[in-house]
Amino acid sequence: MHRPQDTARWTLRSADPADVETIAELRATVMRPDLERLGRFDERRVRQRLRDSFSPVHTSVIVVDDTFAGCVTLRPADDGRWLEHFYLVPGVQGRGLGSAVLRTLLERADAEDAPVRLNVLRGSAAQRLYERHGFTVEAQDPIDVFMVRPSRGRPASR
Repeated sequence: MHRPQDTARWTLRSADPADVETIAELRATVMRPDLERLGRFDERRVRQRLRDSFSPVHTSVIVVDDTFAGCVTLRPADDGRWLEHFYLVPGVQGRGLGSAVLRTLLERADAEDAPVRLNVLRGSAAQRLYERHGFTVEAQDPIDVFMVRPSRGRPASR
């Protein structure tokens, strides 16, 4: 168990294929304001994109006090790790939980000496969270901002 600042006790558990619909609904809820602002919200597509890319083996469910509080995927790739589908239930946002979960995932990536990449919607408040944790803008287009955080790990000594 971990104790982030000003939030309840939390854990990460491995996702199960049965979690897909709960996570798809959460995605639709939390992404709606930014997608509407960008003129890109589609009630069906927002959920289907999650279903199409859902990888339970690389996804963790965030649990606070035995209750579903969010999810995050840290997927291996040739160029490091990709942080995807990082969503928190609105009631737990802004209380340090996102930072605590992100720190835990970045420590894992650093232990493997792997950079972490992600993309975030332009204008999303989440970009500030990622910048506070060492991510910098690598590229952007009219919809997405692509960010990277180099590994801070050290290769194992020989």
